[in-house]
Amino acid sequence: MNRIGIRVGTASEDYFKTEISQGNQNYYPLRSRQQLYDSLLAGIIDVALSDTGAAEYAVNNIYCNLTIVGESFATSDFAIVTPKRWIYAQDLDVGILSIRESGQLDELRQKWFLTKNCPDDPPESTAITVEAVGGLFATFVVITFITVLLYLWTKRRNIKNYLSKFIHKKESLTNAKYSTKRNSNENSEHVQNDQVVLRDISSF
Repeated sequence: MNRIGIRVGTASEDYFKTEISQGNQNYYPLRSRQQLYDSLLAGIIDVALSDTGAAEYAVNNIYCNLTIVGESFATSDFAIVTPKRWIYAQDLDVGILSIRESGQLDELRQKWFLTKNCPDDPPESTAITVEAVGGLFATFVVITFITVLLYLWTKRRNIKNYLSKFIHKKESLTNAKYSTKRNSNENSEHVQNDQVVLRDISSF
């Protein structure tokens, strides 16, 4: 029962002690209305007894993640306190009776207490965390790597032919270079031989 929050010194406390707990203080005492809502939000208490009007306004306009359960119970009357022999007392009585009969009192209650100004569902955060960005980058790298592998696999025949032509061309260039060098050496030997023959002839 100590998970039920009740404001101390209120009609709610009197009702709870009289009708429910038989005079036992087996509830969580609250000192203010603000403490009531803070305790609910913090998980200190599970439920709280409150005036219907105040609770309706709070959950529809301020504390959007709280709600009212069940129907109102232990309905009581409210009164407006004024100084004795107040000269406007009769005018106030007539005014209240007039707006009640015209339906304006219900309209005011609907406007200020029952109109829900909170969104049905709190908006989800669209911020991207560092971990999410890192995960996206890693996914992009993996997909890119797989795409490159698939491309190489589908083009493997063309790549093989290209490599074969490249190797053959390189071998051809090497052979041509070697052949040119050999011819150059042979020509050099012929020139040297011719020079020797010329020297021999000139000696005669």
